[in-house]
Amino acid sequence: MSPRTSPAAAAPEDAYTAEPFVPGGGGLPALRRAAAGCRGCPLHRDATQTVFGTGTADARVMLVGEQPGDQEDRQGKPFVGPAGQLLDRALAEAGLDPAEAYVTNAVKHFKFTRAEPRKRRIHKAPSLREMTACGPWLAAELAVVEPELIVVLGATAGKALLGSSFRVGEVRGTVLEREIHGRPERLVPTVHPSSVLRADDREGAYRGLVSDLEVAVSALS
Repeated sequence: MSPRTSPAAAAPEDAYTAEPFVPGGGGLPALRRAAAGCRGCPLHRDATQTVFGTGTADARVMLVGEQPGDQEDRQGKPFVGPAGQLLDRALAEAGLDPAEAYVTNAVKHFKFTRAEPRKRRIHKAPSLREMTACGPWLAAELAVVEPELIVVLGATAGKALLGSSFRVGEVRGTVLEREIHGRPERLVPTVHPSSVLRADDREGAYRGLVSDLEVAVSALS
């Protein structure tokens, strides 16, 4: 019978929590520096780098997506790929300057699979355990930014913030009031912009996204 691995010898990612890596203060710059070394779950092993949120601590709106994509993983910034470009266009059309929002993801490392070595990296949805492991980073971002409104982009972000029973189709385009990580928050859920890019009726899906974002803009007025 082989001996059990002692807690001291276990890898940090085996605990599935980022809590030990989150600093106690210092604002967004300190969080960003600390997140670069996060080993709170196994996703860091294959990802190029941690992709932390971008924006200022005085942003009125926080946009929360799922996880970094291929381009985000390479560049180290959230929403810089095709979905991010579509989101910026939808935000501007809805009346919200993208530069005035804090943008982040529920999970900070890119999860992917490959059909074969050297093939294109294919996005793979994070598990509830991985979302929970990354939760302390999102809680820290919320505590620093203290947004007036959270825009929830897609099902994974919704589950990370509101629980596993969240269904984006049931509540999209509505203003919700919930306690998130110990703080009362207002949220407007909508679809993830990547789903618009995959839609058969892309124009209709885009118009639906803009309509939901207009609800968010109205909630800020």
